[in-house]
Amino acid sequence: MAAKASTKETTVAEKLDALYALQKIDSQIDKIRTVRGELPLEVQDLEDEIEGLETRIKNLQEEAKELDTEVADRKMAMKDAEAAIVKFKDQQNNVRNNREFESLAKEIEYQELEIKLHDKRMKEAKIKISSKKEVLDEAKERLEFRKGDLKVKQDELNEIVGETQKEEDALIAQSEKAKALIDVRIIEAYDRLRTNAKNGLAVVGVDRDSCGGCFNKIPPQRQLDIDTRRKVIVCEHCGRILVPADVVDAG
Repeated sequence: MAAKASTKETTVAEKLDALYALQKIDSQIDKIRTVRGELPLEVQDLEDEIEGLETRIKNLQEEAKELDTEVADRKMAMKDAEAAIVKFKDQQNNVRNNREFESLAKEIEYQELEIKLHDKRMKEAKIKISSKKEVLDEAKERLEFRKGDLKVKQDELNEIVGETQKEEDALIAQSEKAKALIDVRIIEAYDRLRTNAKNGLAVVGVDRDSCGGCFNKIPPQRQLDIDTRRKVIVCEHCGRILVPADVVDAG
């Protein structure tokens, strides 16, 4: 039984050592990413804005094209109406009675109204075209401006990434290797704690009888449990995994 207890104690101790080692690796990764700051998000925001502007410009161009087509169609319709008026007036010279004359007069009146309507709609379309071109020019100007901003941010980000990517990749590989030594259940809890913690600390040491994460006092009996490393102990206040001060000092 004593041999089994010793094996279990060693196993938990190794897990805690691996957890603290993992935390140190992940904290180094966090520092690298902190150096990049908000740049990745700024780049993404700019890319999204540029994509939105390009879509808007495309839509405006299509709408302006449709309006140009409408203007051209109405011009053609006006010419057709004018030709019809000429034809009906010629026919009026050869009518046999007043009823035919009046019927043609109504046709002429209808075509004249059509010409006025087409002229009105054509002017409205031209106003819309002018307005859309104004908005289109503004969108194009903003697009070029934002593309310039994106290039500056991308160059800045690429420079930082270029300086740190190799180191980050190596640390990520170390992180994955360290995780492989720890139970999946514990890793899931660790990842959850890191996500919820502002500083990304899921594993902390005992510092002056307090939790190294939230700085709340740890009862003496609980400190003893932490020091013996017989089981994984979490802070009663913040839920972080606690390791003895000597593990932190050794690390």
